[in-house]
Amino acid sequence: MSHVTGHSSLSKENKMKNNILTDQLSQRILVLDGAMGTMIQRFKLQEDDFRGSLFANHPQNLKGDNDLLVLTRPDVIESIHRDYLAAGADIIETNTFNATTISQADYGMQDWVEKINIEGARIARKVADEFTALNPSKPRFVAGSIGPTNRTASMSPDVNRPGYRSVTFFDLVLAYSQQVRALIEGGVDILLVETIFDTLNAKAALFAISNVLDELKRDVPVMVSATVADVSGRLLAGQTLEAFLTSVSHYPLLSVGLNCAFGAEQLLPYIEELSAKSKFRISVHPNAGLPNQLGQYDQSAEQMSVVVERILKSNLVNIVGGCCGTTPLHIEKIAGLVDSYSPRQVPAIQKYTRLSGLELLEIRPDTNFLNIGERTNVAGSKKFAKLIADGKYAEAISVAREQVDGGAQAIDICMDDALINAPQAMTEFLNMVASEPDIAKVPVMIDSSRFEAIEAGLQCTQGKSIVNSISLKEGEAEFIRRAKLIRQYGAAVVVMLFDENGQATTTEHRNAVAERSYKLLTHVVGYEPEDIIFDPNILAIGTGMVEHASQAVSFIETCKWIKQNFPGAKVSGGVSNLSFSFRGNNAIREAIHSVFLYHAINAGMDMGIVNPSLLQVYSEIEPDLLRLTEDLVLNRRRDATERLLAFAQNISQEKVEEHKIQEWRNEPVAKRLQHSLVKGITDFIVDDTNEAYRNLGSAISVIEGPLMDGMSEVGNLFGSGKMFLPQVVKSARVMKAAVAVLEPYLNGTAELEQNQAQKGTIVLATVKGDVHDIGKNIVGVVLACNGYRIIDLGVMVPVERIIEEIVKNKADILGLSGLITPSLDEMAHVVRELERNGIKIPVLIGGATTSELHTALRIDTGYSGAVVHVKDASQASGVVANLLSDEKRPAYINQVKDNYAKLRETYSARNISLISVDDARRNSLKLNWNAYNPPVPKQTGIIRFDNYSLKEIREYIDWTFYFFSWDINGKYPEIFNDPLKGAEAKRLFDEANALLDEIVEGKLLKASGVVGVFPAAASGDDIFIFSDESRKEIKSQFFQLRNQEKKDDGVPNLCLSDFIAPISANDDWVGCFAVTVGHGADELAEKYRSAGDDFKAIMVKIIADRLAEAFAELLHQKVRSEIWAYSPAEDLTLQQILSERYSGIRPAPGYPACPDHRGKQFIFDLLNVTQNTGMTLTENLAMSPGASVAGYYFSHPESKYFTVGKVSQEQVRDYAHRLELSVEEVEKFIPTYLAYR
Repeated sequence: MSHVTGHSSLSKENKMKNNILTDQLSQRILVLDGAMGTMIQRFKLQEDDFRGSLFANHPQNLKGDNDLLVLTRPDVIESIHRDYLAAGADIIETNTFNATTISQADYGMQDWVEKINIEGARIARKVADEFTALNPSKPRFVAGSIGPTNRTASMSPDVNRPGYRSVTFFDLVLAYSQQVRALIEGGVDILLVETIFDTLNAKAALFAISNVLDELKRDVPVMVSATVADVSGRLLAGQTLEAFLTSVSHYPLLSVGLNCAFGAEQLLPYIEELSAKSKFRISVHPNAGLPNQLGQYDQSAEQMSVVVERILKSNLVNIVGGCCGTTPLHIEKIAGLVDSYSPRQVPAIQKYTRLSGLELLEIRPDTNFLNIGERTNVAGSKKFAKLIADGKYAEAISVAREQVDGGAQAIDICMDDALINAPQAMTEFLNMVASEPDIAKVPVMIDSSRFEAIEAGLQCTQGKSIVNSISLKEGEAEFIRRAKLIRQYGAAVVVMLFDENGQATTTEHRNAVAERSYKLLTHVVGYEPEDIIFDPNILAIGTGMVEHASQAVSFIETCKWIKQNFPGAKVSGGVSNLSFSFRGNNAIREAIHSVFLYHAINAGMDMGIVNPSLLQVYSEIEPDLLRLTEDLVLNRRRDATERLLAFAQNISQEKVEEHKIQEWRNEPVAKRLQHSLVKGITDFIVDDTNEAYRNLGSAISVIEGPLMDGMSEVGNLFGSGKMFLPQVVKSARVMKAAVAVLEPYLNGTAELEQNQAQKGTIVLATVKGDVHDIGKNIVGVVLACNGYRIIDLGVMVPVERIIEEIVKNKADILGLSGLITPSLDEMAHVVRELERNGIKIPVLIGGATTSELHTALRIDTGYSGAVVHVKDASQASGVVANLLSDEKRPAYINQVKDNYAKLRETYSARNISLISVDDARRNSLKLNWNAYNPPVPKQTGIIRFDNYSLKEIREYIDWTFYFFSWDINGKYPEIFNDPLKGAEAKRLFDEANALLDEIVEGKLLKASGVVGVFPAAASGDDIFIFSDESRKEIKSQFFQLRNQEKKDDGVPNLCLSDFIAPISANDDWVGCFAVTVGHGADELAEKYRSAGDDFKAIMVKIIADRLAEAFAELLHQKVRSEIWAYSPAEDLTLQQILSERYSGIRPAPGYPACPDHRGKQFIFDLLNVTQNTGMTLTENLAMSPGASVAGYYFSHPESKYFTVGKVSQEQVRDYAHRLELSVEEVEKFIPTYLAYR
């Protein structure tokens, strides 16, 4: 199961180690070590131990950063490894669970991550090798421990921003890549991605591992181990075990397993499930039972071994060890058992197409046709497209929900529209979908013609998605590159049957392209047939064109051929395309779709993108309509279209209702509100809340009655494992929406005072030494939804700061959170300090290791105020409401205190911001100017191009944008094959070329341009232009702005001046240009308009614009190859030029990299543009004629387009000072880039 294929350079040592490991696993069950944290706690280390001499002056507290001990107390870590090996462990884990930049940032130790991982691996390697040398027949192995980090890529920490993520997929990839490289350098034998609570985090880790192993040409086996969050058997981010297994099975894993959360007994049914369904080896390393009410683990080595032996007897595992609470004694007992039992033999797992969202979707031979909802495609729903274009993502979610509720087993999501930033919209919407468990349960089909949008989508989905699509139209190399990336992300792939010659439209062509694609995917890329989905192109029929008549028949024939020749592969298609010729007549369209699907499914079609509302039951189609429709679909008559159209005129049209009233809408309003809260539905919350207000007459009564009843039900369901965390967050969002409806009824009345009495300020903190904050964040957003002011202090908060913030903010309640066991003592310390400082506000205690009993025994006894243990986030609102109610508080506190007293009596001990402009400049692009000699221009100065050949310019037109100008969106020339737009696009193209012929032959437009290349040098954010090569006199200056967004490590804040050599480096040059093809356009357009031909009048202007852009492209090529000549051997096709595959850039003032239009004035002055071309600037810096382009030329091979983005007032002031203008004058030309407005 080697990850690295085709690497003949793999070292013999690397291969030998892997062979030894797999040989051992085939012969016996291997033993993994036990808990590292548990053993470290036994040393009772203090702050000085974590600091050592190396970090004596570090500004932050370091106690609790266990990974750091490999540098400051390596003796402790070595002794723990030694104890586990002596106990019989075959595999020991490195002490690097939190050794990523993301996790270590909480301690300010991110710069030491590489060193921590290298040393952690080396310590373990050294001890393991010693034991192997003592007994070579029992080789010992080192597993590099890779934890999940303290962030989740699938969930938002802010309930008000469900599309927000505190960490992105590539943040995780960068962090994991650094960790993996260092672990491998330190000598690990295995990489162990463990304690997975969010599968998207795990997929990022596998993506990073894949990249690093390819980079290093190494093959290091990989184990993955997930954590079950509750008794429902789901991970914290919501996936079932089957869905999780499907999501990670694209990687050739050494093993898959479970660890943490539960003891061996509780994990047994989940291990049985994994063992029955996994094609990989199985591992388990459970806790020493469940934690007691003090957060401690009581299960002895003897007790744990009894349960582990049941697992061994059942032949369920290949690797077994321990997690929290386990010690060398536990491992010694387990090691004494394994030799008596055989390792699990990997069963023969039936090969099916398996996809996943939060739940598994398995496509078996007996599975019904898979319906993929099409209404979340901007081309499939005008409503959805408008919502996305308007940025109304929360409302657009309702469209997805309708699709799933309507029976869609997957949803197709496409954002391809000229007015939509597809990658950004894909990211935002998929993040929103992830917050809706009722939708996220189904797999997603990520649909785009832009591969960057596909990648954006793949980085948001924790399940196994489908990519729609790739094809051979750009050649084999690009096809293979994209397919490999998609497989690396863990997705299935749709293959459109295109090749370099275009769309396959005949059965023979379709079959040939399918065969070629299949061989490349299976033999070169490594795809399983079950992960390949062919789309043979469903094209429109009934168009009146003979060549279209047989398209449905050809599709059906291709289905049969694919099924006969490629067993396991699937067939799909966009069904709605078929009936575009009959749009507006839904009755006919429904019949066409149903007839087509009846025959296509019988031929082997497995799935389709289809609107279920546009389907009829085949057997219920009216007989005459059925006969006429089959004539059309099966191409049985030449006059089938005409006959069906004639029949259609007699059919009355009925509007398809998009919103169907669900049965629950007929329930009383209190039940409807509860349903909305439990299901997280906001669609009806305004109407239902208003109705409840009218019925009850009081906003407070609505809040404390049906709304709080609904939230209580949410809490009960969550506590019993019938709801999971994303649903709770979603419920909180509905609660906030309902309270917002009621707020107008509270203002200015006695009800407002009553409502405010229940509000207050709550300080939340993860205690010192603990960096876990997901639960705390959830509690914060739930309470914020209920109107409370939240002061979140973050993680690792010392008691001094907690007290300071309580006093400063006049807090009403303090909430303390912690996940690790030492946090329990820290919480007790905090309340004692509150007591000592005379602070008596209620304290909420929460976190995985906390319990009601521990709160009663160790925390409540040290505090005269109220201390309340909150089991989970869903209970927080009710607890806080009681504590802040003057009426309810005394009785509630007495009840809690009495309960704690009884527990004590009966107890028997057993976590886009901008950075400053100075920081942004310090983080500028650092090019090695000492090693780079800028290309010396062949010509410098100003070069004029007057009355340039329109015939030559014409060849550089980008026709895609011509169609955009007519609101016909699609890529040229593929748009001609679009079943809806193709005919109109071809007509427009032909008419444009006919008019172009007239313009070129009659010289009706005039092309003028000017370019210049000048000696230049960068000075900070500005570019100096010198008068001549002596570089003594500054002729002009190009002033630029710099990006100020906070970037990840290693990502620069760019400014265009970064691409020009500074004054102190080698000589450099910069270019600029201005072109127009607008002279004569206004006059020609007016001529057509006066003659009553508005169509041609408009077309003239559009063509002039396209010619101007084409002229700019032509001159840029001429500059690259002849004038500046920094790419003299450039040999690019037009398509490659239009795709910007050349070296260098030509940014234009007013565009993202140089947003200030004032740059045009400097170009005009430098090039004498008005004198040389006749172009002018208006007072607002618009160019005249309108069909004009101006910009800069940069030659550096690393220059690239970027976005300045929002800028601070600080940078604007600095920029205004350099320009010698007022701030107000500067702001006038960059209003949308100002971060402070």
